[in-house]
Amino acid sequence: QKVTRPEGSQAKKSQHAEEAVFYMNCRAAYLTVFKSSLENIKSKEQLSLVLQQAGRNPSQKTVNKYWTSQTTTLNFDDFCTILKKEKPATKTELLKAFGKIDADNTGYISHDELYKILTMRGEKMTENEVSAITKEVDFNCSGKLDYNKFCDLYMATSEQCCKTAREKLEVDSRLRQQQFGSQAETSSEGITLPVAKPSPRISKKTDHKLAPTKGESRTPSRPSSAQSCKASTATTISMGASGNRNTKLIEPDTMKEWQCAQSKGCFYLEEDGEIISHKYKLHVPQRSTVCITIKPLNIRQAEGKSCHWLSVDTALYILKENETQENLQLVSFTEQQNKEMFGWKGELGSGVYWLLPFTTGCRLKKVKPRITGEAKLLYRGEDGELVLTKEFRAVLLDIFETIDLDGNGLLSLEEYNFFELRTSGEKCDEEAWAVCKENFDMKKNELTRQGFMDLNLMEANDREGDPSDLWVTLLSLGYNKALEMTEACPFVIDIYAEKCKPRIKAIYLEAGSWQLNRAICKSVVNKGEAKVMDGCENIIIYTYKAGRRITSVIENKSENKVIIHVNNEQSKNCLSNRGLTVFAVEVAPKSMVVSQHVMPLNEQEEWLYNCVHSLL
Repeated sequence: QKVTRPEGSQAKKSQHAEEAVFYMNCRAAYLTVFKSSLENIKSKEQLSLVLQQAGRNPSQKTVNKYWTSQTTTLNFDDFCTILKKEKPATKTELLKAFGKIDADNTGYISHDELYKILTMRGEKMTENEVSAITKEVDFNCSGKLDYNKFCDLYMATSEQCCKTAREKLEVDSRLRQQQFGSQAETSSEGITLPVAKPSPRISKKTDHKLAPTKGESRTPSRPSSAQSCKASTATTISMGASGNRNTKLIEPDTMKEWQCAQSKGCFYLEEDGEIISHKYKLHVPQRSTVCITIKPLNIRQAEGKSCHWLSVDTALYILKENETQENLQLVSFTEQQNKEMFGWKGELGSGVYWLLPFTTGCRLKKVKPRITGEAKLLYRGEDGELVLTKEFRAVLLDIFETIDLDGNGLLSLEEYNFFELRTSGEKCDEEAWAVCKENFDMKKNELTRQGFMDLNLMEANDREGDPSDLWVTLLSLGYNKALEMTEACPFVIDIYAEKCKPRIKAIYLEAGSWQLNRAICKSVVNKGEAKVMDGCENIIIYTYKAGRRITSVIENKSENKVIIHVNNEQSKNCLSNRGLTVFAVEVAPKSMVVSQHVMPLNEQEEWLYNCVHSLL
């Protein structure tokens, strides 16, 4: 231990130094465009400009990914998050892209060919934009583009943007002393109804309601090292082994005559660590006692394969539409636990409710792949025809089971489109579905399991046995190269009603929105223990414990933005969704944010939650 401690300390110092450099570069770029880091980005054009100042060259597709139809503003914290996700292009990547066009590897691309590609493929450029490139003497000669020189100039220009921004920051001491952060706006108590915006693998859509409203969670965007703590408060909770609680959530004898509705769904882990899932509408025809449960879906898994998703925590937040359908009001959430199932039982009036699934991210998170090699998906039979391997067929059956949301053994067009949006980013229209009906096995206009198998085999045949597209599908659905589902968690929702027939329907597949974050905050404030921070009465830490989860929320009642340092170093056998033992959270004026979710690392052992929140 004496030997390893200095190394660990050195690693931490190195990490802090890297974080400090990253945020200095972020701030330098931001202050090149804006007078203060408290100003918000108010248009796509401003977003594109400030990204360019940070050495990025965002395409319109990239800008649209972060500036959706719902976005009104982006703040400095959001800008930092975007820069973490959008890495600058390397020269190797640029040369590789050009190399795909330059099949003969000459180092040159003719202007005619370049014009065709840039004006007809992908994100199309105008004739004037292409001319501006081909007229540059630094990397053009004899009607050809020297793309090696082009890449050199591109990289130099990108670095110069960053360098100029840093120099400006160093020169202007007033800018150097400005605070990080964003201005906040107060919000109404209602929760805005989500609009349709699928979040496919290839065009993830993040819900950016950016002046953080009361109850909205924010990702920390500061170096974790604390400099000066003005006030602090500590919370210690000792939890026994196996936090599962058996409750009388479902009473078979009394609920035999109750009517039931069911739907499946799935949490999917994105490349950047964000979690998306299905969102549902629940129709309750008349006032009734209702029991709502959610648990991981126990689908068949091949012998020897891990069932990682069965340990993932799940929850449902129940929100009520009001008469104008403009706001959602938190009703309750599934806090009663029976083994891996979480549920809520109570009375609901007639009307429409939203069910928002939630997982903390403690168990469903990115892990470094240990797989070497790749499972075989296809082979050619004796007749030379392509055949799906036994292992791949088994996985396709599991996928079918997961995406068959209503569990009727068939895929409707709506169910199939959730699958398509996730794997390709596109939807299948009625005309294309009619073509499927002509070529693949269907019943009552719904795709059968065999039809789904044949559809995937056709895709393999279209690629002449190249499994690349099949792997894109598998990876986007959470499978690794060994055909294990490690980055997804299918779940099943059951609704029992005593006096009426409930109806549930999946509406969207999207990231956890600010509506969900606010609902989480409100539930913790309503159910948790409140502690006023010693030495600062305007900062309150709420801590809620239930079963195997502890959630903390920070409320800032002051008129000023605050930065809270969070330290979990004294916790034992704990797993935080933040992935760090020490970090910082920024809390806007008059707002609340989720500090962290914590679960036991090993449920068979006792765990100690010891967290200190300090005001910087």
